[in-house]
Amino acid sequence: MIEIVALDHLVLTVADIARTREFYQSVLGMAAVSFGDGRHALRYGQQKINLHQAGASFAPHAQVPTPGSADLCLLISGSLAAAEAHLQALGVPIVAGPVRRTGATETLRSIYIRDPDGNLLELSVPAAPSGDGG
Repeated sequence: MIEIVALDHLVLTVADIARTREFYQSVLGMAAVSFGDGRHALRYGQQKINLHQAGASFAPHAQVPTPGSADLCLLISGSLAAAEAHLQALGVPIVAGPVRRTGATETLRSIYIRDPDGNLLELSVPAAPSGDGG
């Protein structure tokens, strides 16, 4: 049997790498990095998101790499109220939330936004016992 211990990276296929890097840097505080032969990624914590340009994905790749097809849940530090204020200041619309959700290891309070390709990003904090979650 294989035992998975962590997620190292995932890949997003995007329409415009520069626009995607700018969004994830300015909105979510990720670090834009380059590696290999002109490849691009976004680093956060001990993980990264590799970026593949639509129509020019590195092989091997998903069977049908498509911008806007991802749905990611990202755990954030701080409160949802602070995140909402940050998003509002940047003019990033909140699609839904705050709402309670079931996370991988605990109940979460989440808000949802979309990146420039339309990928759904769930920004979450652990739900407080009272249910307000921040």
